[in-house]
Amino acid sequence: MKEMNLNHYRFSISWPRIMPTGIRSDHVNEKGVRYYDVLIDELLENKITPIVTLYHWDLPQVLQEKYGGWQNISMINYFNDFANLCFERYGDRVKHWITFNNPWSVAVEGYETGEHAPGLKLRGTGAYRAAHHIIKAHAKVWHTYDSQWRSKQKGMVGISLSGDWGEPVDITNQKDIEAAERYVQFYIGWFATPIFHGDYPQVMKDFIGRKSALQGLGTSRLPTFSSQEKSYIKGTSDFLGVGHFTTRYITQKSYPSNRGTTYFSDRDVAELVDPRWPDPGSEWLYSVPWGFRRLLNFMKTHYGNPMIYITENGVSEKMMCTELCDDWRIKYYKDYINEMLKAIRDGVNVKGYTAWSLLDKFEWDEGYSERFGLYYVDFKNQNKPRYPKASVQFYKRIIQSNGFPGQREVETWKRKATETCSTSNQLLAADPLTSHMEMVTEVVVPTVCTLCILISAVFLMFLLRKRN
Repeated sequence: MKEMNLNHYRFSISWPRIMPTGIRSDHVNEKGVRYYDVLIDELLENKITPIVTLYHWDLPQVLQEKYGGWQNISMINYFNDFANLCFERYGDRVKHWITFNNPWSVAVEGYETGEHAPGLKLRGTGAYRAAHHIIKAHAKVWHTYDSQWRSKQKGMVGISLSGDWGEPVDITNQKDIEAAERYVQFYIGWFATPIFHGDYPQVMKDFIGRKSALQGLGTSRLPTFSSQEKSYIKGTSDFLGVGHFTTRYITQKSYPSNRGTTYFSDRDVAELVDPRWPDPGSEWLYSVPWGFRRLLNFMKTHYGNPMIYITENGVSEKMMCTELCDDWRIKYYKDYINEMLKAIRDGVNVKGYTAWSLLDKFEWDEGYSERFGLYYVDFKNQNKPRYPKASVQFYKRIIQSNGFPGQREVETWKRKATETCSTSNQLLAADPLTSHMEMVTEVVVPTVCTLCILISAVFLMFLLRKRN
C-alpha cells in the first residue's frame, strides 16, 4: 500500500478577524493575528501538520456592503493583500496553503440561490461572475506566493474544490453518459479546468453560450478570460484539495430557455438518488463510497494526476436525541477511506486526508441541527463540553496505523470504539443537571434577590405611611 500522511489538521483563518474592514491599510487586528500564532505553534508542538485555508466563506461585511462582494473585481486585490499578510506572519511555519474552500458554494449558494451569505439571488449571472473573480483571485495569490515567498518558505499553495460524483443512470445511454460528465464539469471542472488548463470546460462554454443566445443576449452569461489571463491562471495550483461527501445518478433533462435560466437549468441534467443508499443526517448526504474512487480517478485523468489532499469527507446526524454510538459514521469512514486507498492503487496521487469534522459546529443555514463532528458538543451548556463519539476511537486508530492493517484488527477497533459509548453517554446524561444548576445560578438567584429588594421597598413604604 502506498503510504500517505493522515496526521493533518485543516483550519481556516478568518479574514475579518485579521482585517476587520477587509482592507490592510485600514487596520490589522494584532490580537487576531496572535490567536492563529498560538494555534499554529500548538499544532506543530504536537507534531500535527497545519493545512491553512485563507477563505472559508467569511468575507468582511464592509466589503460586501461597499463593493458587492465577489461580484466586484476589486475583491481580487483586497484578498491578495490579506493572503500576503498571512504568508508574512505565518509562512515560516505553515507550508500548505489553501486559497478557497469550496468556491462552488460561495458562488452558487451565495449569489445564485441566496441560501447562504450574502443571500443574493442573481439568477443565471451572479454565480458565474463571482466564480470568475474567485478564480482570478486564487491565481493572483498563487503568483504572489510564488514570486515573493516560495524561495524563502518552501511551501505550497492550492485550492480546495468540493463536488459530488455523477454516475449515468443508464451506462449504455450516450445522453446519460454525457449528462453525468457535464454534471461533474459544471461542479468541479468549473474551477479546476481554468486552474489546470487555462479556461472553462468547453461544455460549459457551449451550453451557457447557446442558452444565452436563445435568450437574445449578445454575449454569453459565462464571462471570458483574455489570452493573457488564461496564461496567468493556468498551472496555479501546487496541489488540489478535494472535498467529497456523496454521489448522484444523473440523466439528461432539457430545460426550455423561455422558462427562465439559472445555473442549474444551464446544465440540462436531472439528479436522482437510490432510495437504498443510507442517509443518516443531512438531506443531501447519502453514503455512496464507490463514487469517491471514481471522482478521484476523474481528477487523475482530466488534470494530469495532481497531488491531492482530501480536505473534507464525513457524514452528519440529524436527530433530537443524543447519539454517541455513531456506528454509521464508523462505517462511512471505513468505506470511504477504503475507496480512497483503492484510488491510490489505481495511481491517483493522494497525499493526505482530513476528516470532516473534529467537532460538531454551526452548519450554515442548518444552524446546530446537523452534527458532523467526531466529538459531540453540548451547545445548550454555556461551557460547551465535548464528548467523544465512538468514531473518535476508530478514527484515532486509523491515524495511528496510517491505514487499515487488516480486517480482523479493524473489527477489533470497531468493537472497542462502541464500548466507549456507554461512558460518554453517562457523562452526557449527567449534563442536564449541571446545566439546570447553572440556570439556577444565573436566573433564579438574581430573581430571588430582585424579589427581596422589592419586598423590602414595599415594607419600608408601609412603615413610612404608618408613621405619617
